[in-house]
Amino acid sequence: MEHPVRINKYLSEAGICSRREADRRIAEGFVTINGKAAAMGDKVFPGDKVMYGKKEVSKEEAVILLAVNKPVGIVCTAQKRERDNIIDFLRYPKRIYPIGRLDKDSHGLLLMTNQGDLVNKIMRSRYFHEKEYLVRVNREVTGEFLQGMSKGVYLEELDAMTRPCKVEKVGRYTFRMILTQGLNRQIRRMCQAFQYRVVDLKRIRIMNIRLGDLKDGAYREVSKEEWGMLQEMLQEPCFRKGR
Repeated sequence: MEHPVRINKYLSEAGICSRREADRRIAEGFVTINGKAAAMGDKVFPGDKVMYGKKEVSKEEAVILLAVNKPVGIVCTAQKRERDNIIDFLRYPKRIYPIGRLDKDSHGLLLMTNQGDLVNKIMRSRYFHEKEYLVRVNREVTGEFLQGMSKGVYLEELDAMTRPCKVEKVGRYTFRMILTQGLNRQIRRMCQAFQYRVVDLKRIRIMNIRLGDLKDGAYREVSKEEWGMLQEMLQEPCFRKGR
């Protein structure tokens, strides 16, 4: 580290937690710099000793980014109090956490990393990053249903209107869907608005990273090519509402 870094960013880049979580822990007095309680906006200089509780923090040099095929029944949280959390399920040897969420009842692609900044960049809905899903429902997929879903749906429980999205029929009861936002149980709620019930929901792509033939419950490291392309996409001004 050549230049001073804000304490919340330092903790995020060290793979400890997100910046938002870091701010909370700093406010609680849980973080110290050279033995003194850290304050919002404090900077970490080369040679400083940072403690997160009783753990000394050092900047994580190697970026970890995993593509995981999350099974149904596993919860996308790093909270140990959750019995079926993704961290205990994977048993990865280094500290990582999920980028976003995938419902407990859903399965498919989940990205996990040790880089808090990466989580923030991918999850910011204003950047319109694509996530692709295969969905099976309990009734035949009609043109009217597809058109209604693609135009955007008002979700009464969330008091929110979904963004227009791409929806394509791939079978009598199945369709492909590309979203650029991630409201709580969004696809299930959208389908419910048209009296459809989701039978199976599988995420197959996040931006340029695809699930492919990764087996259920397995994970792989994201390739150098995928990582390079992802970095390029994250650097773009992605305010592309018309895409």
